[in-house]
Amino acid sequence: MDFTDVPFIIKSIPLYVEAMKVTLVIGLLGIVLSLLLGLLCSIITYYQVKGLKRIVAIYIELSRNTPLLIQLFFLYYGLPQLGIKLESTTCAIIGLTFLGGSYMAEAFRSGLEAVSKTQIEAGLSIGLTNPQLIRYVILPQAIAVAIPGIGANAIFLLKETSVFSAVALADLMFVAKDLIGMYYKTNEALLVLVIAYLIILLPMSLGITLLERRIRYAGFGR
Repeated sequence: MDFTDVPFIIKSIPLYVEAMKVTLVIGLLGIVLSLLLGLLCSIITYYQVKGLKRIVAIYIELSRNTPLLIQLFFLYYGLPQLGIKLESTTCAIIGLTFLGGSYMAEAFRSGLEAVSKTQIEAGLSIGLTNPQLIRYVILPQAIAVAIPGIGANAIFLLKETSVFSAVALADLMFVAKDLIGMYYKTNEALLVLVIAYLIILLPMSLGITLLERRIRYAGFGR
């Protein structure tokens, strides 16, 4: 491939920087909300909460078996038919949270199930309440076990932000497609797009790897 139009690349960098900010803000917010939703769902499943357990199971199956793009189309184009109009940013956050919550729930569930029953019984025997047991005994160990899955899901969700351009959100993919459509500089636009995603994802991937090693060396997650 020939990436000879260096002036065009330099000129387009500010546009990609702004798009990176949009991608990062929405992506990180979606990840945080996904963690909270996933933790809540996993606790409901772990404790077999009647009524809610079935709702969580339906949600997880629906979320994991429908593409994010279809979910976004429903939020952005479908809901207005019912009189509910959402901005593209709101749709992106809701869609990413809806998708990510189910994956995070499964990651947390594997961590919760890895906690030894003897430790739970020991906590109950010394008078810990269920909230105290979750906070001081179960969650620290469950999160340590779930870290690899949570990290993989976080990277997956950041990469999924590439479909946000379908709902007119000015993310990285939107900028790249816009530049290609206006200037026909496909190679240059895609080159900067790849570099931008590397700048976002590579530090996160390395950070998660380091965190996993520290947890492993500390003796957690075994």
